[in-house]
Parts: sequence; C-alpha cells; structure tokens
Amino acid sequence: MRREWWVAIGLTALVLWFFVSIEPVLMPFFVSMILAYLGDPLADWLESRGLSRRLAVALVFLLLTLVVVITLLLVLPILGRQLGQLIDSLPAVLNWVEQSVVPRIQALTGLDLSTDIGQLRQAVVDNWRETGTAAATLLAQVSRSGLALVGWIGNLALIPVVTFYLLLDWDVIVAKVRAALPRRWEPDAVRLAGQCDEVLSAFLRGQLVVMLCLGVIYAIGLTLLGVRFGLLIGLLSGLASIVPYLGVIVGISVAGLVAFFQFGDWLMLLGVAAVFASGQVVESVVLQPKLLGDKIGLHPVAVIFAVLAGGNLFGFTGVLLALPAAAVIMVLLRELNDRYKRSRLYDVSRPERPHDEESP
Repeated sequence: MRREWWVAIGLTALVLWFFVSIEPVLMPFFVSMILAYLGDPLADWLESRGLSRRLAVALVFLLLTLVVVITLLLVLPILGRQLGQLIDSLPAVLNWVEQSVVPRIQALTGLDLSTDIGQLRQAVVDNWRETGTAAATLLAQVSRSGLALVGWIGNLALIPVVTFYLLLDWDVIVAKVRAALPRRWEPDAVRLAGQCDEVLSAFLRGQLVVMLCLGVIYAIGLTLLGVRFGLLIGLLSGLASIVPYLGVIVGISVAGLVAFFQFGDWLMLLGVAAVFASGQVVESVVLQPKLLGDKIGLHPVAVIFAVLAGGNLFGFTGVLLALPAAAVIMVLLRELNDRYKRSRLYDVSRPERPHDEESP
C-alpha cells in the first residue's frame, strides 16, 4: 500500500478519535452544521438575485428563526395539553382494556391475561398522578446543579451563533476544503461529494418536508374526525415516517384504538383508515416523486439500524448524525462495489491496469 494511503488512514483515525473524545460538546455544532446546510441553497439563491452574502444570510437566518419560534408558540401548548389529557386518561383506557378486550382475547386464545392486566392497571392508577410532577421534579434537580444548567443553556445559545457564521462562510469553507485536497484525488473526491450532496439533500431537505407534510395531513384529518389527541398522534406518525411505512402502521394502529375507545363505532375506524390512506396517496403521487425520487437508496432496515447504532454510540448527537452518515456511507459503499466489479479480484480475465492501483 502506498505511503500516502497510510497517512490518510492515520489522519482519519486521529480525527475520529478526537471527535469521540470531545463528543459531549459537539451537539450544538452538529445541529448548526445541519441548519447551515439546509439554509445554504436559499442563501445562494438570494445572493444570485443581487443581495450581498451577509444580507442573504441574515434573511435566511431570520426566516429559520421565525419558523422555529412560530412552531414552538403554536404547536407546543396544544401538544402539552393533549399529552396531559393522554396521561389523565390512562387509567380509564386500561380499565376498558381489562373489561372489554381481555375477555375476548381469552375466549379466542385461552390465555389468562387478567392477572397481568390487573397488575398493570393498578400500577398505573397508583403512580399516574406522580407523572404530572415529573417535569417539575426534573427541573428542580437540574436547577440544583448550576453548572449543568448553565452548560445546557450555553449549548442552546451557541446554536444560532454558530449557525449564522457557518452559513455566512459556507461556500468559503467548501472552497478551502476542495483546495486542500491532493490534486490527484480531487476529481474523484468532488464527484463523490456531489453524490453525497444529492443523497443528503434528499434526506435533510426532502425527507424532512415529507415528514412535515404527512404529520400535518394526519393531524388535520384526525382532528376533523374528532379523534382525541389527533395533533399528537398525527405529528408522531409524521415523525415516524422517516422509516418507510412505519409512520402509517404506528399511526393507524394508535389512532384506530383511540377512535374505537372514544366512539365505540366501527365506522370511525374507516374514517381513520381514510385519513392515513389519503396521506399515503399524497406521499406516493406528489411528495416522493417531487422531493425524493430515487436518490436515497437506503433500505428501511438500514435506516433503523443507523438510528439505533448512532444513538447507542453517541447519544442524541449520534441520532442527529445517523442518517446523514448512513447516506454518505452508502455512497462510498456503492463506489467501492463499482471499483470491485471493475477489478481483477472480481474477474480474473480482466486485464490489469496500473492506474487502477493508483486511483483513490
């Protein structure tokens, strides 16, 4: 193996070790990188219309801030109220399950579930009132650790500052990285970076828009049907749609149970099914072709594995980076597979070419 390959491997290992060592402080910087990446195309578009880079970035930053603030002001109070209602209704739901659902399951299967369900219901009844004070208890605990609270607030305050400066100098940073690449590696590196950008765009821009649209469709439809916790179920179903078909499976199951418990009418289940079916039609006919196409190429199992592995290795930061990292890895694996198919290791009849060994 050529000496520069060993140097590249050593530098890569050193960078990975450094990031793992400082993982606790990386979260605001990674969030800022994602926000800057999302906002850079709009800033470039405004700049092409004659605005200065600083003014274009200021407008994009203002737009991002308004979206976040308006979302928090409009959605969080409703979600908090519905979550509180859900906690309050848990004892009644478990009582209904024990009296109505369990006897039917026992009649069909012969299994005795009454003891387990009874113990679960009693545990919830004994402890559900304490749930409402959990947030206050947690806040009091955090408040007693002044350093942890200051660090948490500091990380949140860093996000807008770092995002602004990254967005301001994004094109400059990309140009400097490209200029620092070895000249012999630059064409392949730029080509692979372009492929990674297509995949990341589909994930971070297209998939987020798809999730948001599905969440809004599900939430509005369930709310119009009069299903309790419609906003909460709809938004959670849209969030779960990051894994194909998981959102509709989870959403229709939970919404169907809530609707049947609330109304006791089988026709309401048809209404719930119609809401989620309409969301799937919009996703298949409009959202997927327009926003995603065939650029992602990640299997649903790979998505699940990436999220779980990232969360297990690096916590919340790992969850944020799991899907972008998985998308980039898939691009690199496809490149390696193409190179392998063109090599003599795959086909011994292929003539050996010296430059195949030198290309990165």
